[in-house]
Amino acid sequence: MKALDRSYETLILEESAPGVVVVTLNRPDRYNAMTNTMFDELERMAIDLNDEDGCRAIVLTGAGRAFCAGYDLADADLLAGLGAMGMLSQQERAARALLAVRTVRHPTIAAVNGAATGGGLALALACDIRLAAPEAKFNTAFVKIGLSSGDLGTSWLLSRLCGPAVASDLGFTGRMVDADEAAHIRLVNRVVDPSELLAQALDLAAQISSNSPGGVQLSKRALQANMEVGSFAAAIELENRGQALLTRSSDMPEALAAFKEKRAPVFKGE
Repeated sequence: MKALDRSYETLILEESAPGVVVVTLNRPDRYNAMTNTMFDELERMAIDLNDEDGCRAIVLTGAGRAFCAGYDLADADLLAGLGAMGMLSQQERAARALLAVRTVRHPTIAAVNGAATGGGLALALACDIRLAAPEAKFNTAFVKIGLSSGDLGTSWLLSRLCGPAVASDLGFTGRMVDADEAAHIRLVNRVVDPSELLAQALDLAAQISSNSPGGVQLSKRALQANMEVGSFAAAIELENRGQALLTRSSDMPEALAAFKEKRAPVFKGE
């Protein structure tokens, strides 16, 4: 993949198996806290991998003991000196990065190996699936530093994953949630042994990669879009269009032929 040839300062990209890319946040000395460089590189990474037909799934994790500690407070003093439009530009820079991660056409799996706080929580929420080690912990953090929990998509995604009451609890208190509670409130899909975290994320990515690329991508599009449409009828219309398109691809006839011939299908995503 051409996207893997690009050099990054705050990320490491590796193709761990055909079509499966592991993206590691790589500022372990700062608990993978976010900087403007990281925002720019997350956006570029997502755009580059979105353009890769050979990509099938993306696993996002953190180097060292943390997943991501949110915005690097070493840079926070600079924020107070920005004017209104300068702060809006800063906010939009960060938001573009997380929007790019959320909307990349390939499924994304967050392997949360440690703290995911503030913007780190928002980054985990932007992924399609979240696996957590027992050491993982989560909080919105924003209200602890005089900001709103309505940041980087957190208020929208947290409400839809956990429900408005839980989102209000976490958003208003900024309290820390451990891995077991995160699973209980559906913030993460499941908690796994830390020694197995990346292996299980890669196994999940492999299961996804074994399916029709077009089917998976249009499934993701339907699931995300139907979180926003206002009616069942609109959801059905979107689903109908996706199914009609997929019957025109080569993968559906291949799947049927493989079933009849009792062999594994060979999907091309064409």
